Amino acid sequence: MKRFSQLAWPYMIWVILMILLPMLLILFYSLTTSGNDIINFTFTLDHFKKFFTDPDFLLVLWRSLTIAVKTTIICVVLGYPVAYFIARSSDRVRNILVLAITLPMWINMLVRTYAWIGILSDGGIAQTILGFFGFKDVELLYTEGSVLLGMVYNFIPFMILQINTSLCKMDKSLLEASADLGANRVQTFLRVTLPLSLSGVVSGITLVFLPAVSSFFIPKLLGGGQFFLIGNVIENQFITVGEWNFGSAISMIMAVIMMVCMYAIRKIDERNSGGGNQES
Repeated sequence: MKRFSQLAWPYMIWVILMILLPMLLILFYSLTTSGNDIINFTFTLDHFKKFFTDPDFLLVLWRSLTIAVKTTIICVVLGYPVAYFIARSSDRVRNILVLAITLPMWINMLVRTYAWIGILSDGGIAQTILGFFGFKDVELLYTEGSVLLGMVYNFIPFMILQINTSLCKMDKSLLEASADLGANRVQTFLRVTLPLSLSGVVSGITLVFLPAVSSFFIPKLLGGGQFFLIGNVIENQFITVGEWNFGSAISMIMAVIMMVCMYAIRKIDERNSGGGNQES
């Protein structure tokens, strides 16, 4: 057993080099002032104070969390019925539908987001369709709706695949037992299918909410610079302003928020799993 445990060392070294060290470097930048040399450092908490005392930054953070929550809710509402339909299909149809869901993900997310600019812009397909139904001069691009659309389009496959996996692993004999006990389809879904698929829903929420709250190129492209989220603030601090220390502080704040969200989601998942085990 000890011999096999040594196989994990390359992965541990990879994690240290690619995750732990960069995070420590960001933490170091967030706690120091600019203009330090190699030997002397000046530590400060002013960057964190600046963020939490500036109402503009807090507004951007609130807007980012709101957009992420809206994206997650829409992905759950739209993704669950699709995942349920896929799981109830035959094996051949299920494989085709899963391929149809994953096929767009083979294309770079940035390219797919650029495609929506042409669809939503003036004279695009969406404007043409709305004009056919009498809705002319409707602004589709560079709005909160366009940002939400881009978020949902890019992240909903993660929700569908997670829920579909959970539904496919479900013991079908439980559905038969529910029918034998006199439950109709609605009762079976609410009391059997939905509780047993919550683990997939929770996993999907994790995979959608975390990248949505920190996304920067989707609001930048579909928001046209008029819809600023926290990811855009971080990018702006590093690339445009050159305030690496303040940008690192914002990054650490977002990292803490994400870890808290992951912990809360994990606890909810454990509670649901534990409750299901007790009921069984």
